[in-house]
Amino acid sequence: MNRLGNITFYADDPRSLSHFWADVFGYPRLEWPDDMRQQQLAAGLTDEDLDTRGLAEDPEGRGPRLYFHRADGRKSGRNRLHVDVSVAPAEGEHRASAAAIDAEKDRLVALGATAVRLIEQQWGAWPERYWQMQDPEGNEFCLQ
Repeated sequence: MNRLGNITFYADDPRSLSHFWADVFGYPRLEWPDDMRQQQLAAGLTDEDLDTRGLAEDPEGRGPRLYFHRADGRKSGRNRLHVDVSVAPAEGEHRASAAAIDAEKDRLVALGATAVRLIEQQWGAWPERYWQMQDPEGNEFCLQ
């Protein structure tokens, strides 16, 4: 059976963007530890090679692993794929409250995200309420 490996982002500043997404999910900010950096340099990579990559990874291995590498140009146009970030519901609740989602939106804006617009609509039998957002490099994501 296949499983998801990485969700990969092209980025102008891979390290900075990996830190933003690590903060979104509460992951530790990862840097190249000196021993790993030295190992990679000894294997033929350069400091520039290492500086063009970033990683945001759940230390418990349960959440998504996000991988970042340097883009060859600025982002233009809309993403063909985006990430949906779900706010954890309060104890005993089925889904997060509107207040909890709005509070998380404010936290992500403080980290550098942009709130594009609030969507409140009915989709068939299901009510939808979520924020369309962008990360610091303009990649779209939804907060629900």
